[in-house]
Amino acid sequence: MGTRHVNFRLPDELLEKADVAAEVTHKNRTEIVTEALREYLNTVEDDEAFREAVVELYLDDEIEFSTLKEFVGRQDAEAVRSSKALLDQGEELAEELADL
Repeated sequence: MGTRHVNFRLPDELLEKADVAAEVTHKNRTEIVTEALREYLNTVEDDEAFREAVVELYLDDEIEFSTLKEFVGRQDAEAVRSSKALLDQGEELAEELADL
């Protein structure tokens, strides 16, 4: 897994707390933020409404299959991909019939 440099804004008080946590735990700010984000994502990934929203993003072609798989797991992602393929075929058939 690669890493990327990102820029974002944090409230001063949150940044100060992160810096204190980094000093106390002998980690750097990046490690603190990464760990917090990882914990947050682990929490929301268990939420059914969140998972459904991620599936909708995939069905609307807003995220790639690999991203879907990260959130819902390989087996569920494969099932969604198969369903999407069937839906897409049905839409293509409906368009062809409408053109007749």
